[in-house]
Amino acid sequence: MLTVFVIVYMWWPLAQMVMSYINWQGDWWRYMDWLLVGIFLFMSLVIMAGADLRKDAFIILVGAIGGFVIEGWGTQTYLWWYFTAQRPPLWIIPAWPIASLTIDRMVRFLSRRLPKSEGNWDRFYKGSYWLVFIIFIGMMVFFIWPTMGKSLTVMALLLVIILIFTSNDKRFALLTFVAGSGLGYFLEYWGTTRECWTYYTLQKPPFFAILAHGMAAVAFWRSGLLLMLMWKKAWQVWRPAKTTEQEFGKQVVTEGASGTGSDQM
Repeated sequence: MLTVFVIVYMWWPLAQMVMSYINWQGDWWRYMDWLLVGIFLFMSLVIMAGADLRKDAFIILVGAIGGFVIEGWGTQTYLWWYFTAQRPPLWIIPAWPIASLTIDRMVRFLSRRLPKSEGNWDRFYKGSYWLVFIIFIGMMVFFIWPTMGKSLTVMALLLVIILIFTSNDKRFALLTFVAGSGLGYFLEYWGTTRECWTYYTLQKPPFFAILAHGMAAVAFWRSGLLLMLMWKKAWQVWRPAKTTEQEFGKQVVTEGASGTGSDQM
């Protein structure tokens, strides 16, 4: 609920602008942006299903940082731009962790209901994985080609290639890509048809932009795993030292109470 409140607060200027086009004295339902309402309600309800605060904290952190990086890359290279001309606009950043939470719930749903990666299904998932992601790399190169001379674009392409060729759980990566692309279609369709943001191709939306949401979801998932691993390693290093100090303190107290301390000598 707190996350939803943050979204409402950050997007309130945008909501005011949308509502300003509605004739509240007449047939207001004809002017209501039902697509935006549907997207917001779907995402709000889904992220509250099966919430895990510890896990979600990592998803929110990675989503916010990753979203800022992606928006910075796209707007700085003019692959897309926003109606506010900000590069990037800060009000769009909270949308990324909310989308990440939504995709996490969607992937959980798909993972529980689709066959596990065993036998023929394992071969199916692996074959589909390589087919989908190799095609994605080709589409990405074609889409970003006008900005290939920029360092941010080169780094983005290299990162995508590294993520694709180092994934171990290809089933989960494929499901994440599908869920991210599915949600991305509605987000991109709304944003481009309302001219909230515009791509240099002027498509509404470009097919690559839809799939890019799936790739971003995979990148966020992998980054979240790395962040959690680093946190666990740091915790394992810090906790033994703390435990040793606590045990030493208990030993001193016990010895003092039993009269075996140095003052007895």
